[in-house]
Amino acid sequence: MADLRAEGDDLDRLVAGLDAAGWAAPTPAPRWSVAHQVAHLAWTDEVAFLATTDPGAFAGHVARAAAAPGTFVDEAAEAGATGPPAALLARWRTARERLHDALRAAPPGTRVPWYGPPMSVASMATARLMETWAHGRDVADALGAVRPPTARLRHVARIGVRARDHAFAVHGLTPPAGPFRVELTAPDAAGAIWAYGPKDAAQRVTGPALDFCLLVTQRAHRADLAVRAEGPDADRWLDVAQAFAGPPGPGREPAGEAR
Repeated sequence: MADLRAEGDDLDRLVAGLDAAGWAAPTPAPRWSVAHQVAHLAWTDEVAFLATTDPGAFAGHVARAAAAPGTFVDEAAEAGATGPPAALLARWRTARERLHDALRAAPPGTRVPWYGPPMSVASMATARLMETWAHGRDVADALGAVRPPTARLRHVARIGVRARDHAFAVHGLTPPAGPFRVELTAPDAAGAIWAYGPKDAAQRVTGPALDFCLLVTQRAHRADLAVRAEGPDADRWLDVAQAFAGPPGPGREPAGEAR
C-alpha cells in the first residue's frame, strides 16, 4: 500500500504543474492525451473502489461493460478528459485516496471481484500500482520526462510473471504445463536478481527488470528490449505477455517502425 501511494504521488508531481498544452500533449497510446491517461487512472481507481466496497454494484458495471467490450475503456477516458484539468486532477486524487482507504479497511481474506478472476486485497493494490506505473510511463514519454525506475517495479514484475497463463489463454493458446524460471536484474546499483520459478526449470526468461515490466505492460515492443527467452514456450510468451486483465492489447510498434 505504501508503494501504491508512492507511485501515485510520483505521477501526481509530474502532472500537477502542467498547463493546458501539457494536458493536451499526445501520448504513445493512439488518440490518448495526458488528460486521457489521468482520466483512465481516475476511472479505474473509482471502479476498483466500487469492486472493493460494493461487489453487487460492480457486477452491474461489468454487465454494462460486456455490452461494449471494445469501447467502454476509451469512452470513459474520453469523458474524463473533456473537463478542466484542475477538476480532473482533483478527481483522480480523490479516487485514489478513497481506494487506498477502502483497501486498508477491507477485512482479512477479502476477495475483490475484477474483470478477470477475483483478487486478494494485496493483488488489487499490486494491479493498481502496475497500471499507475504503466500509464505514468506514457505520460512521461509524452512530456519528455525521465522517471528513473525504482524498487517498486518488483510489484509490476511479479504480477507480470503471475499473469503468464492468463496471457496465453486470452490469445487462445494453451498455457505451458511447466513453470518457467524468470531472472530479472533489479534497477539498483548492486544489480540484484529478482528470481521467480524453480532454478531447474527447462525454460527461462532473463533481462533487466525495467525491460520486462515494459514488455508485460505493453509499453514497448519486444524487439526494442533486452529480454531474452530460452525455450519455445518461453519465447512465445514474450510475444503475448501482458500483466493486465481483459482481452489482449494491441501492443506497441517497434521503435524503428513507429510513425
